Formats: sequence, structure tokens, C-alpha cells
Amino acid sequence: MKNQTLAIIAYITVIGWIYTYIQYKNNPVKDALVRYHLGQSLGIFIIAAIITTIYKIVAGIMPSIGSIIALAGLLPLMMLVYGIIAASREAQSPVPGVGKYFENRFGFLN
Repeated sequence: MKNQTLAIIAYITVIGWIYTYIQYKNNPVKDALVRYHLGQSLGIFIIAAIITTIYKIVAGIMPSIGSIIALAGLLPLMMLVYGIIAASREAQSPVPGVGKYFENRFGFLN
């Protein structure tokens, strides 16, 4: 499978990320594009989990504010779309906002 395709699949659900990670680890030549987008997508999935947890806690306490935080749940989706576009262009550009933080953050991807 092409590295560009693997980089795109990394953004499509956690199962896609796991599939890409397995393909990346089994490949003797570690492609920088795939590694970069694995890190970016994992970072987005972590951010999404944090937002979901905060939303559930706040919505349980104050439902009116919870609806505002629910809109923040769209941010990871927008980041995923941006990452897919960057991967399809074979660019190693970080997702807006948090992408720089997740560059070279996950040592197990090396």
C-alpha cells in the first residue's frame, strides 16, 4: 500500500490508526510521512477524548454550558479533515492549534 494512502487511513477512526501503525511497524523502511501523520492523528484522537470527557462532566453538572462545549466537539473533526488533506498532498504540515505540540512527541513511532 502506498505511504500516502496509509497516512490518510491513519486519520479515519482509531481502527484506521491501528491498521496504519501495524503496517508502518511491519514495513522495513519507516516512511517519514506515515510516521508524521500517525503522530498527528493520535494527538487529535487524544484531544477528542479529552473534549468528550470534559463535555460529559460539564453537561452532567450544567446542561446549558454543556451545549456550548458540545460545539467544541467539532474541532477534532475539523482537525481530522485538515490532516487528511495534508496527507493527500503528501505534506508534513501540523494541524492548526495543537499540531506543533504533537510533532516528535510519540517516541514509540520511531
